[in-house]
Amino acid sequence: MKKLKYHIKFLFVLLFISIGLHAQQGVQYTQYMYDGSLINPAYAGADEALSISLLHRDQWSGLEGAPQSQTFSAHSLFRKPQLGTGLFIHRESIGVHQNIQLATNLAYHLPVGYQKTLSFGIKAGMLNVRSDYQSLQNGNPDPSVNDEIFSGTDFNAGFGFYYRSEKFEAGYSIPSIINKTINVNDSITLDPINLNHLLFSQYHIALGSNFVLSPGFLFKYFQGIPISYDLNVLTTYRGVLTAGVSYRKEESLDFLIRFNLSSQFQVAYAYDYPIGNVSRLAQASNEIMLRYIFKFNYDNVNSPQ
Repeated sequence: MKKLKYHIKFLFVLLFISIGLHAQQGVQYTQYMYDGSLINPAYAGADEALSISLLHRDQWSGLEGAPQSQTFSAHSLFRKPQLGTGLFIHRESIGVHQNIQLATNLAYHLPVGYQKTLSFGIKAGMLNVRSDYQSLQNGNPDPSVNDEIFSGTDFNAGFGFYYRSEKFEAGYSIPSIINKTINVNDSITLDPINLNHLLFSQYHIALGSNFVLSPGFLFKYFQGIPISYDLNVLTTYRGVLTAGVSYRKEESLDFLIRFNLSSQFQVAYAYDYPIGNVSRLAQASNEIMLRYIFKFNYDNVNSPQ
């Protein structure tokens, strides 16, 4: 009976992980538009200064084994040549699985007109995958499970393109590519290939002297899964307060708010309310972001942010 309960629980966790990965299509953020380096290495240095972001995401709050992630991003710009460099650290846990990604970003920013820049970026680093199947057994080891704790590390890479002008920005990226298959044991295989194609765009419309309206979208294609997308619109008041709403296809309705406590320090929060079939199994998600930009003035590079 104990063995049967273990296998039922084990299958449930695998099913849960599969649903979570398919829904998320890789690393998922609601507030990606505030720091483009989270989804595109070509953004590194686009803030024209040292920029540091800390982000915590609690997916489906209150559900045991639900995804949780923490991300640290730091990037800066070297004026001559127009090179951006950055550091990216991401930790994610889903049930008994934990992934830790450490990477560096390098971007080249090419001026293509007045206040217009085309950027090219690459990302390289390592990804560690750890699975603790022993935690499912509640102190009753099952001899049919050969490797109760598995850990493997592999090389990870990505690339992207990013265009920005005074009012418009757009980017395309594949933020994570892993080519090797990691064998856990004779019956379980983890294939962490993550060809996650992302296409992002946002337009900034001035409404008088106090408001800026920023509609945008993020299209997401994950190998073998139908295209997903986020549609969002944000309103910024005097560069101090930003509020908006986003729709994630058949998954959630998201509410965003950001406070610029100073010209450098930002605090942001997103609340994802599940809709459709996801709402039957999942609860709301919460995402908190802290961002600090050490602003410096440059003559020939401008950011729409």
